[in-house]
Amino acid sequence: MKAASYDVPRPPRSEKAVLVGHAGRDKEHLERSMEELALLADTANAKVLGSLVQRRGSLHPATFIGKGKVDELKALIEETGAEMCIFDDDLSPAQVRNLETATKSKVIDRSELILDIFAGRARTRESRLQVELAQLEYTLPRLMGMWKHLERQAGGIGSRGPGETQLETDRRLVRDRIAKLKEALRSVEKERETQRHRRRREFRAALVGYTNAGKSTLFNALTKSDVFVENRLFATLDSTTRQMVSAERTVVLMTDTVGFIRKLPHHLVASFHSTLMEAIEADVLLHVTDAADPDFRRHLTAVDDVLDKILDDPRPPRIMVFNKCDRLEPDEATALKVEFPDCHVVSAKTGEGLPALRTELFRRSAELRTARVG
Repeated sequence: MKAASYDVPRPPRSEKAVLVGHAGRDKEHLERSMEELALLADTANAKVLGSLVQRRGSLHPATFIGKGKVDELKALIEETGAEMCIFDDDLSPAQVRNLETATKSKVIDRSELILDIFAGRARTRESRLQVELAQLEYTLPRLMGMWKHLERQAGGIGSRGPGETQLETDRRLVRDRIAKLKEALRSVEKERETQRHRRRREFRAALVGYTNAGKSTLFNALTKSDVFVENRLFATLDSTTRQMVSAERTVVLMTDTVGFIRKLPHHLVASFHSTLMEAIEADVLLHVTDAADPDFRRHLTAVDDVLDKILDDPRPPRIMVFNKCDRLEPDEATALKVEFPDCHVVSAKTGEGLPALRTELFRRSAELRTARVG
């Protein structure tokens, strides 16, 4: 009998969906999280037809939300004609299976949605390897609930012997593929290490920040490049490096990196290690934030949480860059400078504040070159 496919199921494109959130203890920020989930759904080309929120503090072990909410969800699906439910939190395989049985619709969680977006936007060989690895590592512990044939023994001519179950076969196939992907990524990382070694005499700056903070637009404005920019989450997955050169021929190597987000699947952080090495080995980090987003402080925390996972001490110095100041009132920009001393309040769109940011980067580059020569 042929072994089951180990490809990760992804939500079909342009599916009609309803969103489900859980307030728990964090009721204050539930609305923002649900708005972000809607943006993620839009990025995945899903059409959001409605939403449902569970406000009780405790989670139901079998279905995540309570029985009454499951009934409400089923009614909402029937009313809107939705084909899938997207939960704002991670679900266990058993919860997915129970919810799909109760609602008779596809159920995915936030992590699977983000993985799907990454899979759809990966362009280079490296990012495709990274995304596939993250998907398979997400899938491996969930195999039990993903196929209906897993209780059967593999049978037929050529399959007699140790009596390997279909589940064991699938797990072995996934583990084998994971091993091959890790080996391929190690090879890619060696190539990147060679490139980084050649650039170590240059001053390196890496843009980090929350997804859709305007990092790529800022990157283009600073380096006069034309990397892809889109007003959607995760427009950039692959790191790009360009030179920024002053009139005195001082050079800064600027790298644009993948954006972060709250509840970013840890498999993605691990899989994108080689890409994030550009940030790890930078001489300075430019932490870019959308200053016009009312939730920007939580975005700062989310980025710090990811950086905590990938950066060792001593960490690269950081420059706080508040982007999109063209959307702020003058007193709001002033308040940011008071709250975050030494920050740069800029607009990559209009160019406001960019000369001062360039000047600081060139100054730091010149100081580092002098220190290295000395």
